[in-house]
Order: sequence, then structure tokens, then C-alpha cells
Amino acid sequence: MGHVQGGAAALSARIAQGRGLEPADLVLKGGRIFDLISGQLVESDVAICGDTIVGTYGSYQGKREIDVSGQILVPGFIDTHLHIESSAVTPHEFDRCVTPRGVTTAICDPHEIANVCGLTGIHYFLDCAAQTLMDIRVQLSSCVPSTHMETSGARLEAADLVPLMDHPKVIGLAEFMNFPGVLMQDPGCMAKLEAFQGRHIDGHAPLLRGMDLNGYISAGIRTEHEATTADEALEKLRKGMRVLIREGSVSKDLEALVPILTERHAPYLCLCTDDRNPLDIAEHGHLDHMIRTAIALGASPLAVYRAASLSAAEAFGLKDRGLIAPGKRADIAVIDSLETCHAAMVFAGGVLADDEGFAARSTTPPVARGSVKAPRLSAEDFRTAGNRAETPVIGILPGKIITPHLRFEIPPVDGDKRPDVSRDLMKIAVIERHGKNGNRATGFVQGFGMQRGAIASTVCHDHHNIAVVGADYADMALAANRLGEIEGGFVVTLDGQVLAELALPVAGLMSLRSFEEVREALVALRAAAQDLGVTLEEPFLQLAFLALPVIPHLKITDHGMVDVDRFEVLP
Repeated sequence: MGHVQGGAAALSARIAQGRGLEPADLVLKGGRIFDLISGQLVESDVAICGDTIVGTYGSYQGKREIDVSGQILVPGFIDTHLHIESSAVTPHEFDRCVTPRGVTTAICDPHEIANVCGLTGIHYFLDCAAQTLMDIRVQLSSCVPSTHMETSGARLEAADLVPLMDHPKVIGLAEFMNFPGVLMQDPGCMAKLEAFQGRHIDGHAPLLRGMDLNGYISAGIRTEHEATTADEALEKLRKGMRVLIREGSVSKDLEALVPILTERHAPYLCLCTDDRNPLDIAEHGHLDHMIRTAIALGASPLAVYRAASLSAAEAFGLKDRGLIAPGKRADIAVIDSLETCHAAMVFAGGVLADDEGFAARSTTPPVARGSVKAPRLSAEDFRTAGNRAETPVIGILPGKIITPHLRFEIPPVDGDKRPDVSRDLMKIAVIERHGKNGNRATGFVQGFGMQRGAIASTVCHDHHNIAVVGADYADMALAANRLGEIEGGFVVTLDGQVLAELALPVAGLMSLRSFEEVREALVALRAAAQDLGVTLEEPFLQLAFLALPVIPHLKITDHGMVDVDRFEVLP
């Protein structure tokens, strides 16, 4: 924050150090800068004063000098859209997990925690953002709850958000997921859109095309991360939207969109992860993984690194970063090569992201403890009545959050439609857990490959009620009840035993443990899910999205099965 604080003395030090009249606070010597203007690799010292780069293309002396010979310096990466809660760790642990990979700015939408505890959750993120090494910027959650077809723990209206709009860590209004509400000019949506006119409004409009897309963009919505084909992305680009290419743990759109990631389009493209868990980050990486993958798929390194930093900074109005150049924030990743993008060291605002840097941060106490207030369940609660054999079934497309609306004949036996392992038809249930109404809904899902047992989670977008999938009702009840005992999290059960679990006591979303410990727990959970026969690589994240009624085509909430295309709960 040195730009704001420090005043005249800091300003004069920056000028003097930039001119080389006095030694810089820090000089990185002997490396090559990847110049995102020309695309050239240029050998140059980089001089840093406080949190600001003050010298490039020259030779500098420093009070502290670091030899980066043989390495390449690139601007720190900017994740343009993510929910830190989905990493299952606190913002401080997220910082420790991904900043050393080169991510120095994260533009987050805390709508997961906001759906559980409202403004308390947003304030928690704003407090954490003042302490982390990475610069966490907060978008104010626009859809809490995401629709009228679910029960959330809180509700945020325009009047709740307006007092926070000028907070220094706030950029604007977060992803406007209720696109039917925008098009139909729903009064609550209109109030939020009006309040943020002229400020940044982030979008969310999967498969929206044509004149309806024009209407949506005309509401003042500038950026969007839901394009899943090159054709859809190009239409959005041509209509003036900045497209955020997303590669998360479930939604993987990079391969489909790489054809448009060219030097011509890159100034209008950004990268984002949306949702990535520590297991995935450990195995593959974060934005560094996207960068490596895009280059391996044939994209030009200049296009990719621009999208990862400069273009992202421009798209979100962060004029103080995105280049290694005088006057810019000292966000620098020192990497081995453009193709492999492995960071040897990372500076965030001039601070080296190492154990010492992380240890020096202050911390914020957790919020929203004890947030799971669901009724105790028995096996009987998972029965599905109905006399018609034809049954709507949620389909799963691995790597996509779009779910087909399937139909199967499931004849009732003794007044209950039962799971059918032979056809991979599992029972799914959503149970309201905020203590509002105790709603329960059941339905069917195909695609888990489950043979026995149950899995359950309180990470359930975006209302974060309990979601449970299973072949056995008693195991489903055990899993759901266990979540109440551990303040939320993930549970796998079989034959009346808990096989694996991870407690997420902060709002039922985040662990208080280190990201390394969370990663180990996720490895055990994944193995336990495989023991049940589950074939999905990310069963818990895939489960979390089966309850999000703003993504086509068929979903389930505590209100029942939701036909997203018709935007209504099925009778």
C-alpha cells in the first residue's frame, strides 16, 4: 500500500532511486525481463523501492541485491475470478499456497461465505485482504441467494452492498449469475445494477447468445467467465465483453478456448480458476498450470502471459500492475522458462513470498462457526415418493458444470423409488442446514459410478446446504448427520462407518488447518470415494455444482428438482 501511505518522502525516494541517484531498496540482477509490450526477453536489472518497481533497462545498485541470473522475470499473475472458499482453506492459507506459484493478485467473490453468513463473511474477507502478501481484491456478491429456488443462510440486497462499494479492496459487483433476472428486469436485480452503474460489474451468462446477450451486456456488465466454446467467447468479445478463460477443478474450458488465445485477442482476454482445491493445486498448479497448458496447446507465450497479467490488470482497472516497469507495483515472478513457468521466487508488493514473509502477517479470527443447524436424519428421510415411473435424472458431464436433463423409468417399490446401481442411478438429497425451515428434497443423479455407501458435503453451490449422494439410505443419513457434528465439510460412509472426512468449521466451507493437511485429507477422501466405486476425478466439487440452479439444465436444491431452462422447480 506504499503508493497511498508514505506521502512525499516515499515519492521522492522512488524518483531518486529510479534515477539511480541513491541505491534502490532492492535490485534483482542478471535476469531477463519478458517485455509484454514487444514480446522480447531483455537482460536488465530491476530496481524496487518499497512496494514499487522504479528501474528497468539499466544497471542499478541496491541496499539489497539478489542474483537471478539465468532466470526470467514476468509480471505477477492475476486470477480474475475465483472463490477462495472453494480452496477449502482460509485466505491466509490460500495466500501461502498459491502466491509462491506466481499469483500476486486474486479477484475474489466471497459469495460462498456470504450465502452462509452474509455481510459478516464479506467483512472477514476484507479484513484478511489487508494482511495477505498477495493482493486480494473483493467483488461484492450480487446473488445471495443465487435464485429464489433455494434457501440460503443470508440474503444481500443492494442496500447491504452500497456502503462497501468505496472500500479500497473492493472493485465492484461480483458475477451477476441471475441472468434471467437481469433480462426480466427483476426489481432486486435492477436495484443492484443501478447502484453499480459506471463501476465494474462482472458477468455470468452460460450459453447466452444473440439479442439476449446484447441486453445483458447493456446492463453495464463488462467481464464474463462462462464461455465454453470459441464461438461463444468470440461473440462475447466482439460485443465488448472481456472474456475470462476458466480452468478450474471441475470447469475446464482452456482447451476449447485456446484457439482464440492469440496475440490479436489477448489484450481482451484474462485467465481465471473460479474453483480449484488444494489437491488439484498440489498435483497440477494454479494459474501457472493454465499458463503451461495453454503454451503446450500451441498458444503464443506472449498472448498467454499478457492474459495472465497485463490484460487482466487493464480489464479490472488495476492500472498499477501487469508490467515489469517503473511505477508499477513490484509483483514479479522469477521463473525458469516461459514454457514450464516454475517460480523460483515471487515478490508481491516488493515482499518475497517465503516462510519469513508469510510468518510476518497478522491474522483475522474465523467467523461463522457452528453454522450447520440441520435436523437429524434417519434412513426413511431419503425415500422418494411418486407413482409415475418416468423420473427426471441429473446427468453429469465430467469437466463441466452443465448437467443434462435425463429421463429414466424408475418404478416405485412400496411407495419408494430406489437407487439402481446397475444403471448408475444414485439417490441425491439436499437438506437445508441454516436452521431456517428444515427443507429436504430428493432426486436422482447418473454419472458417479457409485456401487455402495454415500458421500456428503456442506460445500454446495451457492446456498451451501447439505448435499448427499448414495446407494444406501442408512449410509446417507450417517454422512449427513456427521456433517452436523463436525461443523460441516466432506464425509464418505460405508456400511455404517465413516471411511474419511474433512471438517470445514468456518461456515461449513473452510478448514482451520494448513493447506498441506487439507490436501492430505482430500487424498484420503478421494481414495474413500473410489472405494465406493466412484469414477469421477473430483466427486466433491462435482457434487457441489449439482445444486446450483443458475447453470443449465437440471439441478436440485432444498426446494426440489429445478428445471433451469424454464427457471422453475419441477412439481
